[in-house]
Amino acid sequence: MPELPEVETVRRGLAPALEGCRIRLATQRRANLRYPLPDRFAERLTGRLVERLDRRAKYILARLDSGEVLLIHLGMSGRFTIHPPEGGEAAPGQFHHATPESGAGTGKHDHIIFDMEDGTRIVYSDHRRFGFMDLIVEADLDANPHLASLGPEPLGNEFSAFTLSERLRGRRAPIKAALLDQRTVAGLGNIYVCEALFRAGVSPNRSASSVAGPQRSERLARAIREVLNEALAAGGSTLRDYAHTDGELGYFQHSFAVYDREGDACSKPGCGGTVKRIVQSGRSTFYCPRCQK
Repeated sequence: MPELPEVETVRRGLAPALEGCRIRLATQRRANLRYPLPDRFAERLTGRLVERLDRRAKYILARLDSGEVLLIHLGMSGRFTIHPPEGGEAAPGQFHHATPESGAGTGKHDHIIFDMEDGTRIVYSDHRRFGFMDLIVEADLDANPHLASLGPEPLGNEFSAFTLSERLRGRRAPIKAALLDQRTVAGLGNIYVCEALFRAGVSPNRSASSVAGPQRSERLARAIREVLNEALAAGGSTLRDYAHTDGELGYFQHSFAVYDREGDACSKPGCGGTVKRIVQSGRSTFYCPRCQK
């Protein structure tokens, strides 16, 4: 599932085509994605001006001039492609694993289409339909079940070593599970939790409470920020079905230190350990048992 850097990269890719632009026509090709689409979904979007495009955790939020917010979750395979007014299609991109092609709104898995006033066509494709969209009155946004319990944004001012320490204090769950809990820190997923724990030298098997001390929480908070910023600079990670809105790859996977590197030598100078894979709560965890304590 796309994590914070991937979703933020998609948001940045969509912003020039959506922010300050009006949806001339919204089209829905089916009544549901992962969940049923809201009543009169296409009708409520048609003619609306997108005032701003934000992100909260793994959600994209399009704020409309109607006072509603279009909430978008990409799921495991949701993808936006921007087709410019001149009619030239964005390159389909090469994925880590094969994925069905998207047409200019004519593909089998092209479910939602936004035709903008300037002639741009934005197509949402999702062959597994694990993504979803909703329309929420802006005044009700903070109370929405998808957003209400989210923790602080790891790249925002609210996130710090102190904040992290307070949210880990007294928790018996492994630190890996605690960080995947979106109530602890918003937007983190399996990939970047593995990478951040490696950088911080923290074992994924440690109890969350044992990381709440000032030294470990400082190292971990710093590692989380660093790995997310580096992934954003590289355009996210291309795993399974993720690509930019222009079809291009994200390249951070070439910088993975432990994720998906089972059996490789640890990259930390002088360590001499080997990357190991274990399963925690049904998810693969990659770490170096020698330098992550």
